[in-house]
Amino acid sequence: MAIPAELIKDLRQQSGAGIMDCKQALSETDGNLEKAVEFLRKKGLAMAAKKKGRATSEGSIGGYIHAGAKIGVMVEVNCETDFVAKTDEFQSIVKDIAMHIAASDPRYKSIEDVPQDVIDREKEIFSTQAKEAGKPEKIIGRIVEGKMEKFYGETCLMEQPFIKDTDQTIKDFLAKAIAKLGENMSIRRFERYQVGQD
Repeated sequence: MAIPAELIKDLRQQSGAGIMDCKQALSETDGNLEKAVEFLRKKGLAMAAKKKGRATSEGSIGGYIHAGAKIGVMVEVNCETDFVAKTDEFQSIVKDIAMHIAASDPRYKSIEDVPQDVIDREKEIFSTQAKEAGKPEKIIGRIVEGKMEKFYGETCLMEQPFIKDTDQTIKDFLAKAIAKLGENMSIRRFERYQVGQD
């Protein structure tokens, strides 16, 4: 089936993928725009997973100062090459991540960075709350698990819903960026400053 140029253009705007990828996605899905977007997302996440093991020794440090100059963020985002680090697209990704950190105030970069004593304390609190609410013993474990997922989603940068598109997490946003730019990327570290707070 011949794919109309207008449809390819629409898919490009929605997905940010290249022309040939959009054309292939529309061919694979018989011109169905929604299915083509889903096809590209799956392909992008698969490509990102392949690149995950590659070294990221280049990159950029970016910053964001929130209106009113009460909140500021510094973030280091790494990629594979200096060439990609200097592109406008990469710089835009760094800025978006810094802006997200300013708005969402994560305490940790990922679940792996949460200290075990914090995890144990949170689990104990959630378990006590469930018991005091009279929940049956056999479902307390599932309740605690659900509350821990919510805790990670609030406190871990990679698990937080991205402020510019809450249907995806920062982990998803980064995976799409990896697929789009064709290089592995990682958020190495960040610091958020707020006036009057340590």
